[in-house]
Amino acid sequence: MAHALEPQAKTLAETGTGASFGVIQGLDPRMRIVVASVFSIVTVSLSTIPGLIAALAVSIGVLLMSRLPIRRTLKRMAMMDSFIIFMLVLLPFTTPGDAMFNLFGFPASWQGLWKATEIALTANAVILSLMVLVGTMEPVTLGHALYKLRCPEALVHLLMFTIRYIEVLREEYMRLRAAMKVRGFRPGTNWHTYRSFGYLVGMMLVRAIERSERILAAMKCRGFSGRLLLLQEFNLTLRDYVFAATLCIVCIGLLCLDFA
Repeated sequence: MAHALEPQAKTLAETGTGASFGVIQGLDPRMRIVVASVFSIVTVSLSTIPGLIAALAVSIGVLLMSRLPIRRTLKRMAMMDSFIIFMLVLLPFTTPGDAMFNLFGFPASWQGLWKATEIALTANAVILSLMVLVGTMEPVTLGHALYKLRCPEALVHLLMFTIRYIEVLREEYMRLRAAMKVRGFRPGTNWHTYRSFGYLVGMMLVRAIERSERILAAMKCRGFSGRLLLLQEFNLTLRDYVFAATLCIVCIGLLCLDFA
């Protein structure tokens, strides 16, 4: 199940180095999920630039504690920024306020710039903390921890099966694309291309349904009754409580800084 995101990947934030994740690795997965959730909620509730900068600094500090490769991790975080960069660029031009300058007759406001800065700091602080605290878990461990936290069992099953078989579906897609190329298909901006990709998506859905039926039949043959038996047990230690207490104090400090 761990090979879903990248070939040879074992965790959601696979580094490819085989090194441990520092003090983060020895923490209870349930505690890491809870702490990451609390920190994310607190960060999203912040509304001042100093508070958001402090939250981002905390995330960077946790990154340094995890011993993840900084350059590779920041590069992965930048991939998230690429999804919101257009919104951040447009905010100064769509938010009313005091004009900084005009671009082709469209005024850019200081209020929009500050709002874009707040969104960028919030998003990066949250995603970096999640990458370090949650992304360094193996997907199976993440699913088990969510189950132990009393998350809906159906959602846990959906997560684990999705992680397990998304790579299988990708391989199926690559086989279909290779078959299209062998038959001389070359994509272009015409109806033949659109129709061919429509057939490709339809065939993917058909094969996914057929594979899911075969998988369900195989699981029933092995005694599957709708529940996954978990053999992994988690135990909270003093180290977990100290880490959680420290992050809670940090979150309180961020709130105090935001309201100061």
